[in-house]
Amino acid sequence: MSTTLIEIRRARAADATAVASTHDEAWRATYRGIIPGPELEKLVSRRGEAWWDGAIRKGSRVSVLVFGDSVAGYANYGRNRARSLTYDSEIYELYLRPEYQGVGFGRRLFTSARRDLVQSGMKSMVIWALSDNEPAVRFYRALGGQPVARSSEKFGDKTLDKVAFAWKA
Repeated sequence: MSTTLIEIRRARAADATAVASTHDEAWRATYRGIIPGPELEKLVSRRGEAWWDGAIRKGSRVSVLVFGDSVAGYANYGRNRARSLTYDSEIYELYLRPEYQGVGFGRRLFTSARRDLVQSGMKSMVIWALSDNEPAVRFYRALGGQPVARSSEKFGDKTLDKVAFAWKA
């Protein structure tokens, strides 16, 4: 019998390559067919190893879920960026490599990020998801998120609807 360790911890500079790779795989799998190809490629290519290294070194809240010796997913979170919404904090991104989706790791990563925000005094939280990203919409609803706002975002010539889900502590 073997045991594989699952750990959620703050990302370190040494994790930048793995986080960039996770971002790349997760975004391509999640948004293929939703965000137009050339726009998706631009978004993915902007967030390489150097970008993640800089974010981690500057103290951005980036947590990683490590399964065995592999980064299976990450969450990036902090203060709410939408001034029009009266929530303290926001999870900016929460992504898993495709092979780790559907086994409870997303819930664990979400719970860890939310706990960290609450412990920092931020009692309410919001997450945005593209409405066409049905797995994410189902996931946030299953976690008790309430839809509180809608907006849209332009990707090249295509405008996509997005929805904000919110939680209060």
